[in-house]
Amino acid sequence: MFHPQAGLSFCCRLAAGVLTLTLALFSQWQPGRAAEPGQPPARPDRARFDPRPLVARARAAGLQVFQGTHLVLLTDCLPQVAGLAELPNVFDQAFLVWCHHYGLKPDDYADWQACGCLIVDRERFRRAGLLPERLPDFANGYCDHHRFWLVEQSNPAYRRHLFLHEGVHAFTATLLNLNTPTWYTEGIAEWLATHRFVEGQSQFQHTPIPVAPDDVEQLGRIEMMRRLRQSAEAPSLEQVFALKPTLHGTISSYASAWAAVAFLAEHPRYKHRFGTTQRQPLDASFTRRLTSQPGWNATTASRDFDAFTADLDYGFECERMAIDWSVGRQLPATGATATVTATRGWQNSDWQLEAGRRYRLQASGRCRVGQLQRADGLLDLESTAAGISLDWYRGRPMGRLLVGQWDETPDSGGRPQFQILAEGTAATFTAAIDGPLFLKINNRPANLTMSDGQLAVDIVSVDD
Repeated sequence: MFHPQAGLSFCCRLAAGVLTLTLALFSQWQPGRAAEPGQPPARPDRARFDPRPLVARARAAGLQVFQGTHLVLLTDCLPQVAGLAELPNVFDQAFLVWCHHYGLKPDDYADWQACGCLIVDRERFRRAGLLPERLPDFANGYCDHHRFWLVEQSNPAYRRHLFLHEGVHAFTATLLNLNTPTWYTEGIAEWLATHRFVEGQSQFQHTPIPVAPDDVEQLGRIEMMRRLRQSAEAPSLEQVFALKPTLHGTISSYASAWAAVAFLAEHPRYKHRFGTTQRQPLDASFTRRLTSQPGWNATTASRDFDAFTADLDYGFECERMAIDWSVGRQLPATGATATVTATRGWQNSDWQLEAGRRYRLQASGRCRVGQLQRADGLLDLESTAAGISLDWYRGRPMGRLLVGQWDETPDSGGRPQFQILAEGTAATFTAAIDGPLFLKINNRPANLTMSDGQLAVDIVSVDD
């Protein structure tokens, strides 16, 4: 169960049953010089890190050494283990993405390096002087400024994610003097490490919200948020902001921190404010400065985050899924017509309903809800408001019209969500609240880019 006091540590558990630790020394770091709003922080005045003594120790101990521009990787993995030699190149590509995210010029940091130890036998690293006794007995990963350590993983994709997660900690700690609240410290490490790897090209592609499960094997962030929603244990945005550093974090806490960063970085109502705050000093006042920006509305932000976690899935695009919460117009006694497009998530009908009053709807039209690849080309999947039985999504036929209202206190408990009042081509239903009616064509978020068209929905009160 999610508990805000359990919180996150300056460490990260990155997969089910797995814990990874990150050094909690941020409070001892001296903040860098303040930057003007919109400008990257000044470069911290730190002594240049020299990995050569560590490389010498590794070679003397018979460890493998892989070097790139920004990473030195030391490991006792067997030479036949696949995917090791490409890690420095992946790290170098990720470094460019991280610099771009924070508005840093990579050429200004051409000499920056980190040293990572990928460990099978800890004692071998201790004997080589590469695993200091002062480090805690971490389960999976640990970062101390320019140096980080991680335990070898059975899954290459998960190893790569863990490796990059700790790399983000090294990057932000040494170049940005990061000392932010826990939700951002761990959330940004998760978000910047999430990627798709193009096999054969050793190509790193940052995927803030993954498009397909195969792109992020064994990561499980989206699945965890779905489980939290289904069990009525999903946190609010305020609870995520309040996460506290502890020695041992939880998988759900890290998934929630990732979700908060993904939401703020991608949602059209918040991405500019979030980006502006990230270009200012990354200090303990981060959350306060973010939520104090002109136009920030805590109630709307909380509702938007709840809507985000409720519908979060692979291929989710905040631009397409953003919701208009306007109250709408009073429905005329003669009824009215609304349209719902196949290319977006929940859409405001612009008509307000009265709680307890009964309404009848009739939908018409056809739309494309996806495409199938065939030998002779793409086959359009067309649907009416009834949906198609060829594919189902979240327990309903794909393409089926869903009719609902936002419910602040769902009977099932947990966070607010859309309550589905009716579905299909024709239905009679009772309004749950005084508020706008929302419409949606049931579909996977990843399919929306392949969808097209709209349905017309006639709505009339049957109590008049």
